[in-house]
Amino acid sequence: MFRQVAERVPAYAAFLGERGVDAAAVRDFRDVPMTDKDNYVLRYPLPELCRDGVVGDMIAVSSGSSGEPAFWARSTSDEQVIAERFAEVFRAFGADRRRTLAVVCFSLGTWVGGLFTLACVRQLADRGFPVTVVAPGNNKGEILRVLPKLAPHFEQVVLLGYPPFLKDVIDTPGVPWPSYQIKIVTAGEVFSEEWRTLVAARAGIADPLTGTASLYGTADAGVLGNETPLSIEIRRFLAGRPDAAKELFGASRLPTLVQYDPDVRFFEEHEGTLLFTGDNGIPLIRYHIADEGGLISHKGMLGYLARFGFRPAAQGPELPFVYVFGRSLFVVSYYGANVFPENVIVGLEQPEVCDAVTGKFVLAAPEGAKGLQVTVELASGVAGTPELAARVSRSVLTALKRLNSEFANYVPPDRQAPMVTLRPYGDPAHFPPGVKHRYVR
Repeated sequence: MFRQVAERVPAYAAFLGERGVDAAAVRDFRDVPMTDKDNYVLRYPLPELCRDGVVGDMIAVSSGSSGEPAFWARSTSDEQVIAERFAEVFRAFGADRRRTLAVVCFSLGTWVGGLFTLACVRQLADRGFPVTVVAPGNNKGEILRVLPKLAPHFEQVVLLGYPPFLKDVIDTPGVPWPSYQIKIVTAGEVFSEEWRTLVAARAGIADPLTGTASLYGTADAGVLGNETPLSIEIRRFLAGRPDAAKELFGASRLPTLVQYDPDVRFFEEHEGTLLFTGDNGIPLIRYHIADEGGLISHKGMLGYLARFGFRPAAQGPELPFVYVFGRSLFVVSYYGANVFPENVIVGLEQPEVCDAVTGKFVLAAPEGAKGLQVTVELASGVAGTPELAARVSRSVLTALKRLNSEFANYVPPDRQAPMVTLRPYGDPAHFPPGVKHRYVR
């Protein structure tokens, strides 16, 4: 692929030429220079980034959450390859045998999530899966309008969307979720196993291993990997063993853990971050996506777990694992301790507080603060009280001390209790509805 792209993609030929790299002379893939959004994608005109200088049949736009938005060419051949990741997830749901309604709850429009998901699910229908798709997008009112009309005609319903948004939909009172035989597919965010358990219970999902799945996807290259029942079972074990998780992943927070096919998306590690190579409308070679994470072989993962006497019961593909924390800009430093949203989320999902809050929050640590500032969204219809704020603070503190050894050891005891502010549901300043939420500001 490297040699083909060097020959046929004008921008890549120029990129190598500027660095004095003769593609024909390269013998070791590690000698190929890394590309990224700034040094490659944003430097060249869109047609020059495509094969033979010809733009594909569809354009998607990145969210621009970490910089300038980028335009990504797509083609139906991209969808055919990536649809296999959806196929793996839908097979685990039994959607290759059962009449299934897929409800796309990602944003529609130029952003990559909704339309690309819609296209990939339709690919499954073309392959013979008994799947019908409807795309209300991230419009809660429209989702709740179409579901009661359509769900009774199917054996199960798969909701696909961002984790906080799907939870908000599922928390709607009066919807008979168990009767719809719900399954959930998420992307775009790391969530805790407490979140999975909570949302599965509220949606009436009996087995989270075969009723939920997360996709590791990017605007740059579509879906790179997916959860399987095996990876979920492993992650749930590690969630209960923070010591084992920290030894394996090198961090106190629990990453997304997915399996990937190296024949389709080839990953490498670079200084604690990920590179990948993959064929797309814009082919990417050794692309530095800046996600923090790493790789573990299938054999290596099972061998590590055996040290703790754990042997997963779930069957899964013998494919390697990639774990993903996300980007380092989503963190606050407090008394030298790195505090991640993933640590706080667990505290908001405990039984003593989870019914009163949505799970959304904003984390900050301004200079001179006497505690982490955590602004928390209340559940619809719930009124904030000092007693509730104190209860949320205690729950978050317990999670921080259990999961984040830096926080427990670096932060003085009299500065550890989070300063919790409760805001109404849908507060426009902190929790505007219908947009992708930012946990750190």
